[in-house]
Amino acid sequence: MREILGIDIGGTGMKAAKVDIKTGELLSERYKIKTPESKMPKDMINVVADLVDHFDWRGKRIGICFPAVIKDNHSLSASNIHDNWIGFPITKKISKAIDTPVSVINDADAAGIAELHFGQGKSFDGTVILLTLGTGIGSAIFRNGILLPNTELGHLKYKDSIAEKYASNSARKNFDLSWEEYGKELNEYLEYVDYIFSPDLVILGGGISKKFKDYHNYISRDINVVTAKSLNNAGIIGAAIWANQVFKKA
Repeated sequence: MREILGIDIGGTGMKAAKVDIKTGELLSERYKIKTPESKMPKDMINVVADLVDHFDWRGKRIGICFPAVIKDNHSLSASNIHDNWIGFPITKKISKAIDTPVSVINDADAAGIAELHFGQGKSFDGTVILLTLGTGIGSAIFRNGILLPNTELGHLKYKDSIAEKYASNSARKNFDLSWEEYGKELNEYLEYVDYIFSPDLVILGGGISKKFKDYHNYISRDINVVTAKSLNNAGIIGAAIWANQVFKKA
């Protein structure tokens, strides 16, 4: 099956599109629905059902990316969503609700998969780290193309708190940082990540990556940093690619 529906579940919006898994191209317009205010499992799963019905996709393969640690088909954390998602059998519950096979992967991991297949990390050997700079900092780590799932580099202990409290896009807004100030703050964090992991390539994603020209002069030349190509579609594309791999093994 060359077409898979990719769904990107976020804390503010939930969006879907049909994906050509051979090329990474979207085969439809994205359809987006606002995340329910409750952010509880039942309400968000109802929105997933609405997205699936919009594309008339029940009974067909679906890939979903989700803002949580995903292990053994359970969501084990809750980033900007309700705590009831912690320990929740997410794959089973969604599949049952829409009577359709689904796979679920962490959202940053999905974005990283999209970049490795069709973006900056394509055919790149060595250690690649994707960082999504948004409300928090999501991360995906690959070694020679192999994913190390569920890393949370935004939650590294850093200064007096955790890294995303200083270097995320929301931190830039909260502290009203100029591009110079933000660039220097982000560079400190990147140097910290570089010290721990020694990556061969760092890919910056998230909406703020579009503004890279405004702060790139403050990023160390010793770190190989590029911006993501997939941008806002990365989660949808990566979720579909991952689903294809999961269903092939089933």
